[in-house]
Amino acid sequence: MANIVTGFRILCSIPLWFAPVFSPWFYLLYLFCGLTDMIDGAIARKTNTASRFGSGLDTLADLIFAGVCLAKLLPALTVPGWLWLWIAGIGAIKIVNILSGFVCKKRFVAEHTVMNKVTGLLLFLLPLTLFFIELRYSAPVVCSVATFSAIQEGHYIRTGRETA
Repeated sequence: MANIVTGFRILCSIPLWFAPVFSPWFYLLYLFCGLTDMIDGAIARKTNTASRFGSGLDTLADLIFAGVCLAKLLPALTVPGWLWLWIAGIGAIKIVNILSGFVCKKRFVAEHTVMNKVTGLLLFLLPLTLFFIELRYSAPVVCSVATFSAIQEGHYIRTGRETA
C-alpha cells in the first residue's frame, strides 16, 4: 500500500509538469504530491511493510517531484545570485555524500534523518509562502537548515550511523 501511495506521487508529478505555475491546478497537484510524501512512510511503518525497495522508491519519487517543482518554480522566481551559490554549495555537499556512500558502503545511501525531513518540510512550504514572505527572507532560513542537514547526513554516512 505504501509503495502505491509513493507511485501516485510519481504519477501526479506528470500533470504537475503541465500545470501553469501558481495556478489552482498547480497547487492542488502540489499539495497532493506533498501529502503522499508525508503519509507513505507512516503507512509502511504502520503496516510493517517498510523495505529497502520502498525507501528507494520514495527517494526516486522525491527526486522526480522536486525536479518538476524546480523546473516549474525557478523560472517564475527572481533568485538572487547569492542564493544560487548557496544552493550550489548544498548540492555539492549532497554529491560528496552520495560519493561517500558508495565508497563507505558500496551502495547508494539516502539517510532519512530528522533534519532531512525538516528540510523537506521547509522546502515544501516555501512555494506556499511566496505570496506573503519574500524569497530573500525565507530562503536563508531554508538554506541554513538544508546546509546543516546535508553536513549531518554526510557525517552519518562516513561514521556508519544508520538513521533509516
